[in-house]
Parts: sequence; C-alpha cells; structure tokens
Amino acid sequence: MKDLHNDSAALIGDAEGISRRDLLKAALGTGFAAAVLPVQAQTVVKTDSDGLTAGTVNVTVDGYPVPVYRAQPAGKTGLPVILVISEIFGVHEHIADVARRFAKLGYLALAPNLFARQGDPQKEASIADLQKNIISKTPDIQVLKDLDAIVAWAKANGGAADKLGITGFCWGGRITWLYAAHNPAVKAGVAWYGRLVGDVSANFPKHPVDIAATLKTPVLGLYGGKDTGIPQESIEKMKAELAKGSSGSKFVVYPDAGHAFHADYRPSYVEADAKDGWKRATEWFKEHGVA
Repeated sequence: MKDLHNDSAALIGDAEGISRRDLLKAALGTGFAAAVLPVQAQTVVKTDSDGLTAGTVNVTVDGYPVPVYRAQPAGKTGLPVILVISEIFGVHEHIADVARRFAKLGYLALAPNLFARQGDPQKEASIADLQKNIISKTPDIQVLKDLDAIVAWAKANGGAADKLGITGFCWGGRITWLYAAHNPAVKAGVAWYGRLVGDVSANFPKHPVDIAATLKTPVLGLYGGKDTGIPQESIEKMKAELAKGSSGSKFVVYPDAGHAFHADYRPSYVEADAKDGWKRATEWFKEHGVA
C-alpha cells in the first residue's frame, strides 16, 4: 500500500530551527494530521458556515457510530447529496471546507471518517505509521458498506434519493471509482488523483482498473501530469479498460501539476489547476443530474 501516497515522512523533523514538537503542535492545532506536514501558514480557500447547518453526526453501521461531517443549507430538504471522501489523512479542516463549499452550492455534503474503527489519522506522526496502522487495515468492503449506510441516512435526513454524487481525493479518489461501480444509485463521480492500479489482497480485492470495463456511472478523473505516484501509464491503462464497455467517464490531466494539486493547505497546491478542476467538477455534477 506504499504507493497510495507519496512518502513525505521525511518532511517531519527539524526545519529552519523549528522543533519537531512545535511542527506537530502547529499541524494538529489547525485541524490537520501530523503526517501531512508541512502545511501552509494559511489555507487559500476558507469557507464559512453562514447559512449552513454544519457539524458532525454519527451514522450507525453494524452497531458502530461512524462520524460524518455534514454541511447543508440550513432548514432545506430535498437536497442533492455529495459524498466527500478524504485523503489518507482523514476528515481534517480542508475536507470539511470542501464539504462547506458544496453546501454553499445547495448540496447536502457528507464527509465520513471511514478510518474511525482503525484509529485516528491525525495522531499518526508519519506517512509510514499511518499506512501501517490504519490505511492497510481499512478494507474496501467495510468502506463500501459504510457509504451505503451513509447514503441511506442522507435519504432519511433531507437528501434527494435520485441526486447522488461522490468525489474524493487521493485515497478518496480511488474509493470514488470503486463506489461509483458499487452503487448504481450514484449519478456521477469526480476522482481527484486517485490511484488506479495496485496489488490485490484480501482487504483490497479490486482496484479501479479492474472495474473500469463494466462501470456505468460517469466519473471525471482529475490528475496531475507530474504525479510521480500515479504514472501516466496507469491512466492510459484505465482509459483502455474503460473503452471496453464503460461509457461517459473521462480524464483531465494537468501537465504542470503533481499529486494533491487541489490541497490548498499544502505546498503541492496549484491554484489555477485546482480552480479549473473545481469548476469542471461542479459542472460535471450538474451535467449528470446531481445538482
């Protein structure tokens, strides 16, 4: 599972006279996982909760309360539903902000903590620890089942049953492809730099390339041309599989962007490509009947 994310563990440590302890405190104090260091001094996009109902709700799945960050226009029902799937770092402030951005557009946005049973990503000090202790132990079947329950919760709590979309980043981008294939109720998906190929195991029996040929839900893939963790060869392989039977999905590759170019709290952020990707994503959902 090492290739789920570029290894940035080396970024945690003394830098310009700042101690490791101070770096960890700074990251955790702003709502970000320690393993994601370094973070920008300020995030580029900040979305308030004015006019929204926003906060954490619990959705019980097989007796376990899965925490879900919910954002929606206050007092509204019949809302289109967007599942916002996090990176390996969990539902930190950036992911919550993305949910609020969708809520400001009129969506019921739900960002679930899909790692809750395995642990807290914000407490893992490095990418290696996070991969070993949490990500590798979070099986796809558990994730898909949790999302099914969250969709059912949405339908019972103001969401429109016939307007369901999903978007995700990095780890969540991979899940976006898989859930779009799993649940026929999904009208459209947008996968941001999600891994497409990988080793098969009991916890990860299929990858996006394995479901591509039979995928009926249109998914927009937004990827970076300089992403060393997701080579262009894997994108071409995915395209070839999609061409065997799927219809409607497509890729946009930003030639000058690397991994996590939408993450405005990290040095990887590419403002022009992030803004273009967001515009394409929102238009994609409108085009396919989610909005």
